[in-house]
Amino acid sequence: MLTSILISAGLLLSGLPSDSHESLSDSLHAVTITADKGVTVSRADTLKPGNSFSVSDVLLRSSGFHVGDNGGFAGLKTVSLRGLGSAHTAIYVDGVRVGNVQSGQNDLGMIGTENLASVVVDYAQNSVSFNTARPVFADSPVAGAVRLDGGSFGTWLPSARLDFRLSDKLSLSANASGVFSKGDFTYGDGLVRDNNDVTQVRAGLDLFGIMNGGDYHVKAYYNDVDRGTPGSTSWPSEDRQSDKNGFVQAVMRKNFSPLYTLHLSGKVSYDNLFYASPWGDSNYGQTELQLNTAHDFQIRQWWKMSLAADVQWDDLKSSNYNASRVTAFSALATSFRTARFSADLALEYSGAFDSGYLSRNALSPSANLRLKIVEGLDVLAFGRRAYRVPVFNELYYVDYGNPELKPEDAWLTDVGVDFNRKVSSAWTLKAKLDGFCNLLSNKITSAPTAEDPNIWLPYNIGKVNSLGVDVAAGFVHDGQWNYSFDARYTYHSTVDKTPDSYTYDQQIPYVARHVVVLVADVEWKGWSLNPVWQMRAGRTDSIGELPDWKTLDLTLAKSFNIKNTSLVVKLSAKNLCDCRYETVSGYPMPGRSIMGGFEFKF
Repeated sequence: MLTSILISAGLLLSGLPSDSHESLSDSLHAVTITADKGVTVSRADTLKPGNSFSVSDVLLRSSGFHVGDNGGFAGLKTVSLRGLGSAHTAIYVDGVRVGNVQSGQNDLGMIGTENLASVVVDYAQNSVSFNTARPVFADSPVAGAVRLDGGSFGTWLPSARLDFRLSDKLSLSANASGVFSKGDFTYGDGLVRDNNDVTQVRAGLDLFGIMNGGDYHVKAYYNDVDRGTPGSTSWPSEDRQSDKNGFVQAVMRKNFSPLYTLHLSGKVSYDNLFYASPWGDSNYGQTELQLNTAHDFQIRQWWKMSLAADVQWDDLKSSNYNASRVTAFSALATSFRTARFSADLALEYSGAFDSGYLSRNALSPSANLRLKIVEGLDVLAFGRRAYRVPVFNELYYVDYGNPELKPEDAWLTDVGVDFNRKVSSAWTLKAKLDGFCNLLSNKITSAPTAEDPNIWLPYNIGKVNSLGVDVAAGFVHDGQWNYSFDARYTYHSTVDKTPDSYTYDQQIPYVARHVVVLVADVEWKGWSLNPVWQMRAGRTDSIGELPDWKTLDLTLAKSFNIKNTSLVVKLSAKNLCDCRYETVSGYPMPGRSIMGGFEFKF
């Protein structure tokens, strides 16, 4: 253990490479370096926030996601990609990973949409990265925006942002936003889902800098939320949950020569969760330190090598148990580029060392290949090992945790065809077809103990085969009328292959076998119309088949430009057809809702 930590620390001090998703685009032609994963194979798409009111709304535009939502603005929201579970799906904010060593499930509600420029989905890394919009200045050194949305269920969403151009190479952005919702709504035969209120305040500071041969971004962020937790329809509750999250992080990229680029990132964070219940209160405090480094070496025009090393320390103090962990990571990667063929190869080492317990280590190879058939048409494939160490609750929670758990081990593979061509000055056509196969072993599941069936403990008894096909097609038209259309379909067979399991050969709960997402955008003379339709079918839970569900969201907006300012007024209808559905059994989602608002930019 000590040797591995010293090796990784030595690599860090010597300055090894780890870029961020900050520089990541939806281009598939470059090796991507992420803040805690070093140089890695990447297969990424980019989603735009558009007129979405929440992060989960943005992610539902991708057919490969399952978004777990307990209903309403107060409901816990988690995400998993291609059937691997939320603990396997890494979340990044501006290139630095958001950690949760307690449960492994990051609540997406801590991230607002008002300052987002893009959301990058990386299928090879099984990650989602949220990127902050950079300041844009006109004639004034000060710019900003004020936004207010409100509507159904007593919901108000205020936000404000101020940008300052401090110099030609330095700018500062300050922002604040809130979510205030009574949250109660009816479901079933006039039943009311109450204790679903939320009061949330978010605030952030972003410093953007440019230096000779590079740039940097320093970010401070704070999230404070108090909410009800109404429980399920079978077991309603009056419990309350309070979350406080704060972090300071920095990312830097510096080109020292055409042959060498250094990447550095670091983070300090603290997260506190307090849960109040008649059965007893619980408090969890998590402290995290990250230091990530990376080097890129451009050996030849067609040949690049990279070396990375990261160290992370997590400490949890709770009313139930205490634990700490040091995580070490290093990677060696190389990439080759020709006019028609490219290859990215990497070998990663990861190790987790918990206080007082055995270490867990793994070597993870990965490869990404791309062949250009003709201009605009590529064939590609990737393969990668994904390794998840159990989180603290699974290992150490009193009367539940199992310190003997093995890490979950998965192999991710994908083969596809990518088409993207501008066929005229106005028209661009795009399409892709991906077949994927994810094989997960040592899946962590909970089961009754032989001594007492009322006591459940986690075990490594699971195997899951996740196979499927992603199909996407669309077009973009630029002109007096600007419009685009994007259609996505995913067939997803995620089957339990655990021997002797009572759900053997059945679909994993909540993963939809069929997903269709249709998105259109139309713009004309300041008017915009944005319909989003989705269908999810073939879902199950532990009891059996679940009803299919379909929703239609529609947003109409009008922008007014006056000198150097703009005003956008919009009206949105969510779940316009009033489909009553549940993404998690027993946690109903709201029916039809209406939101309206404005955004003033100067």
